[in-house]
Order: sequence, then C-alpha cells, then structure tokens
Amino acid sequence: MDFSFSAEDEEFRMMMRDFFENEYPSDIVEKIGRGHSPSKEDYQRSERALAAKGWLAVNWPKSDGGTGWTANQKYIFDEELERAGALNVVPMGLLYVGPVIYTFGTDDQKKRWLPGILDSTTFWAQGYSEPSSGSDLASLQCAAIREGDEYVVNGTKIWTSLGQHADWIFCLLRTDNSGKKQEGITFLCIDMATPGITVTPIITIDGKHSLNSVTFEDVRVPVENRIGKEGKGWTYANYLLGHERTSYAHVAGKRKQLEDIRATAMRTESDGARLLDDPAFAAKLATLETRLDALELTVLRTLASVAEGGAPGEESSILKIIATELAQDITELGMEAHGAYAQASFPDSAAPAWTDNTPVPAGAAPAVAQYLGARAQSIYGGSNEIQKNIISKRILKLP
Repeated sequence: MDFSFSAEDEEFRMMMRDFFENEYPSDIVEKIGRGHSPSKEDYQRSERALAAKGWLAVNWPKSDGGTGWTANQKYIFDEELERAGALNVVPMGLLYVGPVIYTFGTDDQKKRWLPGILDSTTFWAQGYSEPSSGSDLASLQCAAIREGDEYVVNGTKIWTSLGQHADWIFCLLRTDNSGKKQEGITFLCIDMATPGITVTPIITIDGKHSLNSVTFEDVRVPVENRIGKEGKGWTYANYLLGHERTSYAHVAGKRKQLEDIRATAMRTESDGARLLDDPAFAAKLATLETRLDALELTVLRTLASVAEGGAPGEESSILKIIATELAQDITELGMEAHGAYAQASFPDSAAPAWTDNTPVPAGAAPAVAQYLGARAQSIYGGSNEIQKNIISKRILKLP
C-alpha cells in the first residue's frame, strides 16, 4: 500500500504551512506554547483567521459552507495546524452540533444557527452528562416537559466544556419515562441567556477552568429549538458521538509532543549520559512512536470511509480508545523526561507563574499541565470501558 501524498497534496500542505507561519496570530501560538489557557477571544480570533480563508468548517459539505476538501487535504490541514502549535477549533459547534443541524435540522434552523458557527460569532456548549449519568448517558433525567409551544427544562448537566463562554447549549433531555431509557430523549438547543440557567465553574486537577456544571430551573425553551422529532434525540446523539470520538486523534499534535520529548531527552543528562541513550527510556519512546503510526493508519482508514459518503460509525470507539490511552502514555513519558522539574506545583497551572520568573525549563510546565489534563481523556466522551463494550457487542457481535 502506498501512503505517500500526491504532488497536489504536498502543494496544498505548503499553502497551509505558509498560512500558519505567516498569517495565523503568532501571539496565540506563543501563549499556548507557554502552557497558558486561551481566552474566549483567543478561540474566536483563531477561528476567524481560518474563516477568513474559508477554512473553518473543514468537514462540512460545501453546500453548507464547508471547504469541499478531499480526505487527504483535511488530514493535511489538521497536521499543519497542530504542527504549528495553533489552537484546534472548538469542537462543540463545528464538529458536534453543526453536523447534527445540517443533517437533521429544518431549513429555518440551518439559516438560524449555521452562519454563527461558520463565522465564530456563536459559541456552543454540549449538555450531555449529568451528575448520575455519564458513560451510561441513556439514564439521563434532566427533564423537558412540554407546555404548549414551549418546553420547561429542569435539572443539571455537568462536565460542560467551556460552558462559561457559551452563547448556546445543545442538550439531551428526558421528555418521556414510559419506554426504554434510550427512548423519550429529545435534542434541544437552548439560548444560554434564558432566565433560570446557572453556570458553576469546576476547576480541574491541572488548575484550569474548562469544565462547568449547568443548572436549569424552570427554563422555558421554544419547541422550534428542537432538532428533529420529540423522543428521537438518542438517534441524533449517536450520530454526533461518532463525530466526537473521531476528533480525539490529534496525530500531528501527538507527534509534536514526541518530538519535544526526544529533544528534551537529548539535552538531559542521566548518570552522566544523555537520557535518550538510556535503553529503557529509548525503548519507551520508540514504542510510543510505533503506536502513533498505528493510530495514524486507523485515522486514515476512518477518513476513507467518510470520504466515500459514510459516517464514522461504531469503529470510532476503537479510535477513541487508542487515541486517549496513547495521549496519557505520551504525557507520562513527558513527565519522566523532565524529571525533577516536572514536580513543580502552582495553584493555577495555566497562569504565567508556570513560566515567568521561575527557574523551571520552558517545556516542563506545559508537560505537567498536559499530563494532568490527559488523565480525564479515557473517561470523557464515553469511558474507554464503555467503548470496549460497544466494540464487543456492535462490531464483534459478541453476546
């Protein structure tokens, strides 16, 4: 099999590389490289720089405002974005709810919501997990009771990524308890400015404020904000989750992390020799590089299926497992490479104290933040244990 790219693809790569090196906001790259958290303005400036080139909705159909790029071009774009250290797009609008809206929404809903996603003027959050419903998402109980032309929503969503920035939130809500738990779930889009919504920060172990709890108290939502039919939200959720789980790969970002680890190991001494020359360390690094190559091939296989008109499907569970476990193992080796410098602790790992006015090497602070943040990767988006059940039942057809 020939995995090389064509001359046209390589020309496309050079165009992407030139953009990220010369036109993309360099201050954002520097900020992320120093381990500092991006602001809402940073996310929007980043996405608007891409939108100005028509490159924001990479995976959308051209008819809905997408790029019309081939699977190879999409892959190259992701590679060059992560190679440059640029911000990944916020997935909630572009990768998650956007495809649901243009696939299952009405024409009015498309006109209402897609433009704001495409020009990064509307920030979305995802309301799926609840305090007692995480990987077993179908057990959710946050309720939406219909009263005339409105739903009245009560309950709590949790682990809501970037919810503090959101203008809208798309939610799975319980509208019926009479049948199977997968039934009676409805997909609603809710304006975060609606009275009765409270957003409470959750500060994670890496010191960042990325997650939130969102509480709904008698929040009134127009029926016209419902995607598709009442009670069919589970169908739309499964479609969305396929797109979500394929978004975890970040092959180029992982390759950059491994390159940084290799560079650190080349200049770090252990017992009078380079750390890279230590056989045990070198073997760990080589194993991770091989696993990353395998992940890349799995991503390309999934992209080929999508390019032929398919959806990511249940196989996205495979991608989610190997991508998140590899992410955790890479960050563990990053901690090992930095040795004692990786023991530094600050109240907020995203604050300038990590890298300003301290003797800590520049790469150590981001390495610690990446390690701590990656601990959750095998849990969110459906825990890896649940993904293994999906693989055994739906792909392997085991009892």
